[in-house]
Amino acid sequence: MNLTITYKDTGVDINKGNAVKDRIKKMVRQTYDKNVLSEIGLFGGFYELRKKDYKQPVLVSSADGVGTKLKIAIMMQQHDTVGEDLVNHCVNDILACGAKPLFFLDYLGLGKVSDTVIMQIVEGLTRGCKKNSCALIGGETAQMPGFYADGEYDMSGTIVGVAEKKKLINGASIRKGDVMIGVYSSGLHTNGYSLARKVLLNTFKLDSHIDELGCTVGEELLKVHKSYLKPVSAVMEKVDVKGISHITGGGIFENTMRVVPKKLKMALDWDSWNVLPVFELIHRLGNVPYSDMIRTFNLGVGMILIVDKKDVDKTQRILKNKKEQPFVVGEIVAE
Repeated sequence: MNLTITYKDTGVDINKGNAVKDRIKKMVRQTYDKNVLSEIGLFGGFYELRKKDYKQPVLVSSADGVGTKLKIAIMMQQHDTVGEDLVNHCVNDILACGAKPLFFLDYLGLGKVSDTVIMQIVEGLTRGCKKNSCALIGGETAQMPGFYADGEYDMSGTIVGVAEKKKLINGASIRKGDVMIGVYSSGLHTNGYSLARKVLLNTFKLDSHIDELGCTVGEELLKVHKSYLKPVSAVMEKVDVKGISHITGGGIFENTMRVVPKKLKMALDWDSWNVLPVFELIHRLGNVPYSDMIRTFNLGVGMILIVDKKDVDKTQRILKNKKEQPFVVGEIVAE
């Protein structure tokens, strides 16, 4: 007996996928600006770089993911924030180089997932791109049943931005005596979730309300990774920012040392800001060594700007005008 098996029988429904893509096109079109020259669906996305806006434009790119924060989104059945997380993370990475975003591309790999989930994810991506003035010009949605369990998915994003060559920020001009100014994070952002999940979900349920957090565990863990584009761009327009560190995996020390020149080091004041309650809770409940906390989490510091001592007050004033609460994290010293 010959058995007939179609692609749809394996869990991949091309017609259904195409219908979802048509719905996505309408949503994504909201992120377009005058430089986008193509529609979603071609083999590539077209974006015109208007060179007249720059003397020596340099393209700056980065790619990243959301990690096991996706597990929380799946458990909570709330998928409209992780796309925004992804965009903001990538925006912050190129911002640390002095670049502003131009366009974004996403990759979504999934098992058997409902159309509603896909649309929620794209809703978050679209919202993140709109808030950051970034065009979502392409991506890939790969149906892979058998590779991903039913209901599960993974995602990554690639961003391309632009900076004036003379205004690229790579830490090369950092000198002894320069000051590190921190800006608060909104929470865990997108790092340390394997440890956070192990500690918090061993004691609480996602819908458990924790007074010291002021919300449920699930709500805390799904707080959106903050974008620093607007406040930091405002600083860059008025101040010679020598170095920027986006505090992700590796924590404050390892990320900031990526931009500090050799023969220099940081003198950090670990008491200069209020560690967010979620980190204190993880530390206490899991009896996590503070050395692990420092390397795993941002501890409430989402981004660090390194400026000349004479620019500290001006930098903080600009950040405060943008509704941030900056603080001096430490200074650059000789080895």
